[in-house]
Amino acid sequence: MANAPVQRMSQLMAKTLRDDPADAEVLSHKLLVRAGYVRRTAAGVWTWLPLGKKVLANVERIVREEMDAIGAQEVLLPALLPREPYEATGRWDEYGAELFRLKDRKGGDYLLGPTHEEIFTLLVKDQASSYKDLPVILYQIQTKFRDEARPRAGILRGREFLMKDSYSFDLEDEGLARSYALHRQAYQRVFERLGLDYRIVAATAGAMGGSKSEEFLAPAAAGEDTFADCPNCDFAANTEAITYELKPVDASGVPAAEEIPTPDTPTIETLAAFLGVPASATLKNLLVKVGGEIVAVGVPGDREVDMDKVEAHFAPAAVELVTEADFTERPDLVRGYVGPQGLEKVRYIADPRVAPGTAWITGANKEQTHAKNVVAGRDFQVDEYVDVVVVQEGDPCPKCGTPLKLDRAIEIGHIFQLGRKYTDALKLDVLGQNGKPVRVTMGSYGIGVSRAVAALAEQTADEQGLCWPKEVAPADVHVVAAGKALQTEVALDVSEKLAAAGVRVLVDDRAGVSPGVKFTDAELIGVPQILVAGRRAGEGVVELKDRRTGEREELTVDEAIARLTA
Repeated sequence: MANAPVQRMSQLMAKTLRDDPADAEVLSHKLLVRAGYVRRTAAGVWTWLPLGKKVLANVERIVREEMDAIGAQEVLLPALLPREPYEATGRWDEYGAELFRLKDRKGGDYLLGPTHEEIFTLLVKDQASSYKDLPVILYQIQTKFRDEARPRAGILRGREFLMKDSYSFDLEDEGLARSYALHRQAYQRVFERLGLDYRIVAATAGAMGGSKSEEFLAPAAAGEDTFADCPNCDFAANTEAITYELKPVDASGVPAAEEIPTPDTPTIETLAAFLGVPASATLKNLLVKVGGEIVAVGVPGDREVDMDKVEAHFAPAAVELVTEADFTERPDLVRGYVGPQGLEKVRYIADPRVAPGTAWITGANKEQTHAKNVVAGRDFQVDEYVDVVVVQEGDPCPKCGTPLKLDRAIEIGHIFQLGRKYTDALKLDVLGQNGKPVRVTMGSYGIGVSRAVAALAEQTADEQGLCWPKEVAPADVHVVAAGKALQTEVALDVSEKLAAAGVRVLVDDRAGVSPGVKFTDAELIGVPQILVAGRRAGEGVVELKDRRTGEREELTVDEAIARLTA
């Protein structure tokens, strides 16, 4: 085993902090800054200090090893990219304000890459001409850019982040399925080696496009994704990807629709209270504008509209709520009393819960008036059914009907079967065995490398600080010299012997720093093993502490070295 240089804290470019940063909201942000792993450069932009860079490099190494193991080939593409390929696929506009756009001195349009589907497609188009050149999997580990409106949570949601993105190119859909499966298995090995608790859930494709899509989520209170997990079957999905079957009901016994006076009831709450009915008996109609066109979105009155789902459905068209000016221009739309029956020049989409045959109390399109016994499919037509409600704890599992459990999580990986979206746009063909052109099919696969560091911090930290798994920790052992010259001499001697045996060592040899501060810093920094040269160092006895369990043991120096090099 090769010698590993000893890292002395007396020379380390990192200062620990006693207090949390004022702007820190989540645990990983607080601890990574306090422990001297990262420092903020600008909003959403971070500098990785030596300890942080070691952890980041270890995550990179694991990702790289597992990608190489499935036969993927590493390349490095530019981060500064031309406009034209992204315009050809429509993503120059689809990405909206999150895309960093810039011009060169000659007025040419460029962007800072958020993902590289287009550029990898063009690379393969340049390099592959025959079926003999495929299949191929290419990947890179590179800095990506996204102009987040509200960068937050430290390195969890930044404007600049490190990502592994890989792309598979196959001749047929069966080959794509095999490449997808290879990545799925590789990702499982990556996250298991990292020591992450994770779930694989069904997901939406979003701006990436394509068909099948799954996310790898790390459950954590700081997570921005909500996923549903069924305690009875294997169903798991991001709540944005949950869909329900449309189940029409028999409405033959429902009386004719009837208008009823409902003064001062412009909200679901006031209407339900006035009529003495549950909110679930009412129909909520939210008006939005999609590309300038007014669209009504119908959901049961006791449920909220998930605007992320609405925006995803209409993407890339922009979605915005109607304004007072819109009501002024359309006097037929009566604010607070809109109903789907009799609406003109308004497209009506509804959640599957508003199934044909269901009866509702809803607006009558008249001031101070609602209508009851309004039946979907009889009194109004739904132009399109789309799952648009916010999923709630206890909603039935779409697969078995058991009440769902919801949890928060951090997205750490995402895999897509893109199909031919990008190869169609950029005309990537190769000659097949019969000499005729074959349109190539693609997969896209991402791992948030820097985000994985934050996810690990969120999942493994305790009250004392960070607590890294061995394979990603910045060192194998943190040696603490508890004050006196003799103790420092012992600590340095042990550190050199450990390093000579290939153990990665961080040694706290700082002069003038109290033992209490050193012990606190050792807990905060979170190296798996802490070796203390303390009061019995003169007798050749040191204390070995397991950072995670807190277990302590006094050993001779030779025993400690043997234990740590075993």
